Amino acid sequence: MTANITSAIGAYTNAARGGAGIEPRPQEAGQSFSDLVQSAAESALQSGVRAEAVTLEAIDGSAEVSEVVTAIADAEIALQTVVAMRDQVVAAYQEILRMPI
Repeated sequence: MTANITSAIGAYTNAARGGAGIEPRPQEAGQSFSDLVQSAAESALQSGVRAEAVTLEAIDGSAEVSEVVTAIADAEIALQTVVAMRDQVVAAYQEILRMPI
């Protein structure tokens, strides 16, 4: 509680001297949008590869049918996520194109 009061007093003092009262934080190195999209696409691809591998194992008789169904369901969900992201990006781009200059 004392730290909050001290911070508030410091902010009021800084504001009285003409400062904004809030110091900007240095930006942390975060994940960019392109990294996010690339990560989602790679994840979907890996899920598809995993589903194919489990399917081949089932054909050989070394994997259960439930494992195949689970791997295919995971791949399907990953693909649906990537398609939904693509649809949102396209919709946003179309909205930008509709903006007046």
